[in-house]
Amino acid sequence: MGLPGPCATLANTLERSFAAEVKQLALGEGEVLHGEGILAITKALLQSGVSYVGGYPGAPVSHLLDVLADANEPLLTPMGVYLDASANEAAAAALLGASINYPMRGAVTWKSIVGTNVAADALSNLASSGVIGGALIVVGEDYGAGASVIQERTHAFALKSSLCLIDPRPSLQNLARMVEEGFGLSEASNLPSVISLRIRAAHLRGTMVCKDNVRPRIGMLDRLSRHSFDYSRLSHPPSTYLQETQKFERRLPSARRYIVEHALNEVIPGEANDLGIILQGGLTSTALRALELLGQADVYGRSRIPLLVLNCIHPLVPDQLLGFLDGKQRVLVLEEGMPNFIEQELKALAYDRGLSVKINGKDVVAAQGEYVPEVVLGALARFLGGDADRCRAARTAHVGRGREMLRAPLPKRPPAFCTGCPERPVFSALKIAQRELGETHVAADIGCHAFATLPPFNMGNTILGYGMGLASASAVAPAFDKRVVSIMGDGGFWHSGLTAGVANAVFNKQDSVLVILENFYTSATGQQANPSSGKNPRGETVTMSIADTIKSLGVSWVKVVNPYRVGETLTTIKAAMTTAAGGLKVIIARAECQLERQRRVKPETAARLRAGARVESPKFGVDPDVCTGDKSCMRVNGCPSLTLKDNPDPLRDDPVAHVDQSCVGCGLCGEVAHAAVLCPSFYEVRVVHNPSTWERALQSLRARVIGWLQPA
Repeated sequence: MGLPGPCATLANTLERSFAAEVKQLALGEGEVLHGEGILAITKALLQSGVSYVGGYPGAPVSHLLDVLADANEPLLTPMGVYLDASANEAAAAALLGASINYPMRGAVTWKSIVGTNVAADALSNLASSGVIGGALIVVGEDYGAGASVIQERTHAFALKSSLCLIDPRPSLQNLARMVEEGFGLSEASNLPSVISLRIRAAHLRGTMVCKDNVRPRIGMLDRLSRHSFDYSRLSHPPSTYLQETQKFERRLPSARRYIVEHALNEVIPGEANDLGIILQGGLTSTALRALELLGQADVYGRSRIPLLVLNCIHPLVPDQLLGFLDGKQRVLVLEEGMPNFIEQELKALAYDRGLSVKINGKDVVAAQGEYVPEVVLGALARFLGGDADRCRAARTAHVGRGREMLRAPLPKRPPAFCTGCPERPVFSALKIAQRELGETHVAADIGCHAFATLPPFNMGNTILGYGMGLASASAVAPAFDKRVVSIMGDGGFWHSGLTAGVANAVFNKQDSVLVILENFYTSATGQQANPSSGKNPRGETVTMSIADTIKSLGVSWVKVVNPYRVGETLTTIKAAMTTAAGGLKVIIARAECQLERQRRVKPETAARLRAGARVESPKFGVDPDVCTGDKSCMRVNGCPSLTLKDNPDPLRDDPVAHVDQSCVGCGLCGEVAHAAVLCPSFYEVRVVHNPSTWERALQSLRARVIGWLQPA
């Protein structure tokens, strides 16, 4: 594979089409939308008269930006809605500054909690200044067993900065309503609103009845003619002293009034007046299903136990909580994550009012981890007590049902690089280099390349934030007996690695090695465009070069390599580790994300085959007669297509290496075997579809000659 520039090979993320979703965003009054929760959120933004949207991609809310990018030309631009491809979450939070001075509704999105941490500075200033236009932040709560981030929640941030935090009951209609109410709540209280979406809520499928989209009062078609200057809206002393007073004397009380007047929180009545359950809105479906299994609710959501569903978990409304506690003997709080803010506030209120109600929470439910159905089921069984044997049987039957339906255990599926990924060979080269030069500290980073911390590479001592790999090595580098290596993706470089990493290292004259994996996309979140892509999400051409940017900061040792040429990459890494030149050494491994490349190449190949055109594709394999079965190739490769199969030799027991049909022909396995001086069992063949007449005749001749030379 060659070493192309990004504009030469990439179109943009339009290789993935969201045409069906975009079409549904245009639905009008009374029409029914069918789709995922995040699509309902996106539609509700347009129904709310939003003036601008932006954000940074991250699971489980990347889909929101992806769909809006495809909807920009046919829908957003004609409405006058501005779409911003924010450089990071801090830039997205700062985008909401438009709503501080002007009655413009704005929405941004990112993955939490990591994205909220990045946005902290701008977010705190925004919350202090307050907004007059509705400001809504859609965060994806990537939490629990399937999460890829730190196990924390957004709740603490809402408390710290006085943000209205919505945790909606998961139905498409309610999600859409909470978006609209989130804007209203923000405008009524002058506080930014945050709507928190669990992974399951974001990908929940269902229907919602739509409203007409609303053209924003202020936007690209209806522009401002005068600026608004008000020093009291600047988060700067002495304004900040008054802003703090406003938060607690006016804004939060206004938010509580809005929550009550618009019935944001819901009560599900029940006949067991001595019991009650107070829960986050996002846990409602799970709790009702568990109650149904325990015989305490029906399949339609009618519960025998009264429930207070908190669609808005900050601020809480004391009178509402106390009203629900009135007359209860025992109440269970279902609150995912720690600290248990709701439980603590509830107990404090009960104590202040002298209530005798027994409040259970983390003493009954797990203190940590995601509240999956079996966790909630067990907690409710313990809380309700009664017929312990029946509760235990219901729980056992529910948990065991999934295993019974599977019939056989699912095969283990550890995280790994995609087949043909251009980032894997860099770690193959690094592993080989360390065999020769000795092991050194490797600072990892956030992105697909973090999979290198797992077998077979086991490489990466720290992960401290997106684009922070180089910064995290700053204190290690001068204290290590050889040069340390830092890893960074192009997404991480443009996110924060340029300033916090490269500029910081140059300023401090750090003598270390930085490897930037430039695959032209922010791949880990779904191949979104970044400044290396050649085009932005709106389809506009941009020319931004990592190599030129780094050189402009004063880095003179910069090499660009094709990672698929492992031998050359290995030579460059060894040179960077041993050169007498001081300062930062940067290696840019440039090759397109294989997953995105296949999305483009496969349809093109299929079209050529349908047209009867000649198509030649490489395939790699292992000669079982040559393979010794020592698995050395796998220890420095890790490609999912490189596996094992039974040895065809009846005199040998050890399985041999095998390249399966998922191979994309990148050639890495053979390159690694060559660079590591391993066995010569790898071979390459060229599969020709629709061969020419001459090729058919030549193949026939070859087959006859081989038949003569190789008797049966």
